[in-house]
Amino acid sequence: MDKTVELCVQQLTAQITSLEALTQLLDEELDALSARNGEGLKDIARQKITFLNSIQKTDKDLSTYPKELFQNPDVMPLTEQIELLLIKCKNKNEVNAKAAHLAHMTVRELKEILIGRPMSTTYTEEGNVVENVGEIVKNLKA
Repeated sequence: MDKTVELCVQQLTAQITSLEALTQLLDEELDALSARNGEGLKDIARQKITFLNSIQKTDKDLSTYPKELFQNPDVMPLTEQIELLLIKCKNKNEVNAKAAHLAHMTVRELKEILIGRPMSTTYTEEGNVVENVGEIVKNLKA
């Protein structure tokens, strides 16, 4: 194997390792979101930045190789694997973003109910929506 091809394969393999670790980290992030583990989310965010920086650096290094090199039979399967991992990471990240948004909305809505915002929503015993519950909680002393 040519030295250039060998070096490229090494970098692609490192990229695969980083993307697999990022995939695992995204799974952990979803678990932390589900558990509402704020400290865990902070730690995961720091790790994500580290992985993303590493992936970007390797990608920049790989961009210096001639395009023909990526048609090499030793290189092509690795680039295909990277593309699949990138899609997987993107999909997991989108799921996590939606989960984070829903968690944020739930907390905001709960906060509004508790402090009695005029636009907060609550429910009757029958399950009907009641708007403007500010009057309900105004007389609370707690």
